[in-house]
Amino acid sequence: GDSWGIFTFLCAALCNLPALPALNCSEELGAGQSIQQTYDLTRYLEHQLRTLAGTYLNYLGPPFNEPDFNPPRLARAERVPSATVDLDLWRGLTDNARLAANYRAYSRLLCYLRVLDGQVGTAELRHRLAHFCASLQGLVLSIGGVMSSLGYPLPTGPAGPPAPSGAPVASNDFLKKMDDFWLLKELQTWLWRSAKDFNRLKKKVPPAVVTLRLEARGF
Repeated sequence: GDSWGIFTFLCAALCNLPALPALNCSEELGAGQSIQQTYDLTRYLEHQLRTLAGTYLNYLGPPFNEPDFNPPRLARAERVPSATVDLDLWRGLTDNARLAANYRAYSRLLCYLRVLDGQVGTAELRHRLAHFCASLQGLVLSIGGVMSSLGYPLPTGPAGPPAPSGAPVASNDFLKKMDDFWLLKELQTWLWRSAKDFNRLKKKVPPAVVTLRLEARGF
């Protein structure tokens, strides 16, 4: 009957499957996935920094660990790249300009953090700083990957590490702690804004495309 005929057809088709072209599924990893990974890393760093900042500010002691402590920014802290740019002005920049600014800023902030890591007095805090530095280094590399995948050149020239040893240093312990406070504060602002940048960017760039590829076998 009809049922037997259908069964016979299916058996014949299954027996001849090896002679048919193989249908393979592969994922093209492009800018979309690179942007998503960078966004995820930025959010992870935000979470990581909240714990690190609380621990470090407790290490600095009062008034730095007090919730309402909000001092004016000192001129000596201007060496740390500031994220306090007007949001409308920031959004008006091209994607390339924002990515380049993020790349330069995190490269510089990483240099300052590594100096900080060598100055703290507790092993646990040094371990946390070292772990955060490794994650931040990953973010710098990830931003570079996004720029490359979008066809943008990486920023050239020095990233702006801390001034050499001949530069003026903090005249007292309080000013040194103030520098550390502003470093953490700027990091928090940069990461908050970068998360928004990459969230907008991933909406503009299509996600990784799943493609079907036929590989002819036996032809």
